[in-house]
Amino acid sequence: MEVEIISRESIKPSSPTPLDLKTHKLCLMDQFLSNAYAPRVLYYPLNQDDLSSAIDIDHIVSKRLQLLKQSLSETLVHFYPLAGKLTNNFSVDCNDEGVYFVEAAAKSPLNELLIQPDLNLINKLCPVDGSQQSGQVAGAHVAMVQVTSFACGGLVICACISHTFGDGTSFSSFTKAWAATARKKTSEEETIFICPNYDASSLFLPNEDDLFHQLRAVSNASYTRLLETGTFVKRRFVFDAKAIAELKAKAKSSRVQNPTRIEVLSAILSKSIMAVVNKKSGSHKPMLLSHAVNLRPRARPPLSEYLIGNIVWYTNALFTEEGVDLDGLVWQLREAISKFDGEFVKSLQGVGGLLKLSEAIKYEAEACSDAKNRVIFSSWCTFGFYGIDFGWGQPIWVSCVGFGGSILQFSPIINLVDTRFGDGIEAWVSLLEEDMALLEVDKNLLEFATIDPSPLKLAKQQ
Repeated sequence: MEVEIISRESIKPSSPTPLDLKTHKLCLMDQFLSNAYAPRVLYYPLNQDDLSSAIDIDHIVSKRLQLLKQSLSETLVHFYPLAGKLTNNFSVDCNDEGVYFVEAAAKSPLNELLIQPDLNLINKLCPVDGSQQSGQVAGAHVAMVQVTSFACGGLVICACISHTFGDGTSFSSFTKAWAATARKKTSEEETIFICPNYDASSLFLPNEDDLFHQLRAVSNASYTRLLETGTFVKRRFVFDAKAIAELKAKAKSSRVQNPTRIEVLSAILSKSIMAVVNKKSGSHKPMLLSHAVNLRPRARPPLSEYLIGNIVWYTNALFTEEGVDLDGLVWQLREAISKFDGEFVKSLQGVGGLLKLSEAIKYEAEACSDAKNRVIFSSWCTFGFYGIDFGWGQPIWVSCVGFGGSILQFSPIINLVDTRFGDGIEAWVSLLEEDMALLEVDKNLLEFATIDPSPLKLAKQQ
């Protein structure tokens, strides 16, 4: 797949940011995250209904690109930190320099990619390169976008924000607002505009004293020792509705009578990866399962879903027993997540927040000291990406990006993403190449999952 970069520009807010909003302070949890980007890629085919004898494909693509830029500019008036740059002192300089925007063109039709996606090729649709993923904070763009047009008239939109600035929920709020602004210009339908909430730094107070720096060092040391170095690869393991129902029935127990989709998939994937690691090493290795938990709905009363920032924390479940059953893994995971209740979220707020966080970090570091491996889970299943319509329909597929066989120092990461109609889940699994070779032939996993099926085939089945 050949992709040509047509232009690079900055999309600025359509009106300047007021002087009193020129500095956006990051919140306490933001301060513990590095400047990494997690791109989401949305694929929009050109429907035959969009064509007429009087209008050609190039004209449609040109109009849609213009609409995307104009609506993004208007959306940035409300999401103004995204048009700024990160600084070294845990803030965003809201200087209206603009979102880094790449326009690209692929010479092949979109279906050629979707019939059997090569996950490494998806990197060509992404505005982030290796140098921008280095973790350098000062001067980094808060948001980047690439729009790639295909020969058939299809468009692929890849957008990302710095993880230092916000989490998946923050990203979802932004993309939904952008799409709503675009739709408003092309139809008469009523659209509800999303108003972002920037109160995170006044709720979860940022801090730069000695205790904070000690905590960052403890937190980094706890997980750095679990990083693995080597060539990482990525695969999609897709679970349909039938497989998920069977797993939920299998995981049901007196302790957990209603296991969720996320719990059972996290459990079976962890169980399979644990078996792979044990087989490779020839001995049992305790594994740490880390799960990103959105704290907004767990607060009492719940915090706004439009609260911008990293309103998440990672829960850890240590799996020490060899051959533990699926229901046991689900129970351990639920027990770990249940600790993040309303009292916990409340304790992180105000002047005592850093102290409470220090207790949590030190406790986790001690409790997880026996772990030899770590797998990180993040669920995108509540973000509603398949509902993002810029005025020409919903995406036919939503994806992550691949690694391209890069040599990295990393922990295995699994992103869980809804399938198009919401009844199945795609697990995007990033593992060392030699571990993936074993996982791909794991019979217990393949009883429920299909590896890298075509998104077009999935859409037809559903």
